[in-house]
Amino acid sequence: MNFHAIRTIYLAEMQRTLRTLGQSVVSPVISTSLYFVVFGSAIGSRITEVQGVSYGAFIVPGLIMLSLMTQSISNASFAIYFPKFIGTMYELLSAPVSFVEIVGAYVGAAATKSAVLGLIILATSTLFVPLHIAHPFWMIAFLLLTAITFSLFGFIIGIWADNFEKLTVVPLLIVTPLTFLGGTFYSIDMLPPFWQKVTLLDPVVYLVSGFRWSFYDKADVSVGLSLLMVGVFLAICIAIVAWIFKTGYRLKS
Repeated sequence: MNFHAIRTIYLAEMQRTLRTLGQSVVSPVISTSLYFVVFGSAIGSRITEVQGVSYGAFIVPGLIMLSLMTQSISNASFAIYFPKFIGTMYELLSAPVSFVEIVGAYVGAAATKSAVLGLIILATSTLFVPLHIAHPFWMIAFLLLTAITFSLFGFIIGIWADNFEKLTVVPLLIVTPLTFLGGTFYSIDMLPPFWQKVTLLDPVVYLVSGFRWSFYDKADVSVGLSLLMVGVFLAICIAIVAWIFKTGYRLKS
């Protein structure tokens, strides 16, 4: 394992974040704060509690998960797309670095940035609502697993995309709507029975539900099922990345 190469790529990506601190950290935190103002105040004045938790506190895990998924995808997809765009991908592929080391460095950096952002948003949320974390270990576990999984997904998007517009298509048109429909701002128990069953087809439901359970010991689906869904998605992403490097799919185009 070439740890020097992993460290070099990882630090380069982390330094890029420091150069764009406003876009990488400040903007998502401000956006999340606005969610608290709009949803926590406006809707919270009409929905006082959900599953025995104040509405403002109830939406915190969903908001963190929303930022975590979108930022993980964005960080990883842009990170791997730029070497393709400026032509340095050839040097990277010809260097004595395996695909495991390349993926580990880029995905590790993207997941680190997203996880740190999630913790910053968690700290920011305490300024708006009182929070209680029932299972801190599982909260960190869900945070890291989600960050790694969606960073891998973003890495795949970055390889697939052949222009800047495609980098935003999947997050904008697929991931964000699924997140809003996945119980970010409500419990699926509040839906009619038919729509409860339809919502269970949304994979984000399991992520939000498991993460919310780590805070309030309450979930829309079982925690075991939530972990299973994260594991399945992670395995699928790993398999696709392995196939990409095995076949060379769009690595040099």
